Amino acid sequence: MTHFPNSPRLLKGGIVLVDPETSAVQRVIALQYNPDSLTRTLRVQSIGEEGSDRSEALRLKGPPVETIKLDAEIDAADQLEFPEENSVTARNGIHPQLAALETVVYPTSTQLLENNRLAQSGTLEIAPLQAPLTLFVWSQNRILPVRLTEFTITEEAFDPLLNPIRARVSLGMRVLNVNDLGFGHKGGSLYMIYQQQKERLAALTRGGPLSALGIGEIP
Repeated sequence: MTHFPNSPRLLKGGIVLVDPETSAVQRVIALQYNPDSLTRTLRVQSIGEEGSDRSEALRLKGPPVETIKLDAEIDAADQLEFPEENSVTARNGIHPQLAALETVVYPTSTQLLENNRLAQSGTLEIAPLQAPLTLFVWSQNRILPVRLTEFTITEEAFDPLLNPIRARVSLGMRVLNVNDLGFGHKGGSLYMIYQQQKERLAALTRGGPLSALGIGEIP
């Protein structure tokens, strides 16, 4: 593949797994190709909903619940052109890339075996398994703590050994804010940076005059 020396470096979106206690980066999963579109939905958290006290109509309970959906493409075609240089792909197709994404939503086998050992030894209460803090990174302006809520894999092509060589991964994520994690949590502090960055960007937009709306004043 030819690269032009003056072409801009293409940044990739992806997922980073972080130890919630030490903030150490455990794994970085860069998307092979950036999605063509990304859908974000904000559900407002207001007190003044139908049937509530009208004096509370303008009050907010906290940040909106933000969800993100995207479709990512994974394709082994380029690597399979040079199987000697890409022996892992030649043997396994895109299984490794898919597994890296899939295991984000799995407890580790070590955790499962340890919980089974505790259960066999008669432990009455076993704590839910702790997962790494998952961050969705979409440029330096968007480093978001998230929980994966939807995960669909459509495998579209296979090699002679039935290894997938092309797939589309549909991801749904819920952004975790300070109401979910607290201000003292690493994810909570990253969320606050995200919201403050959004406020700084909003301040760069100049408001228009009332005349742009066809009115001279608010009656």
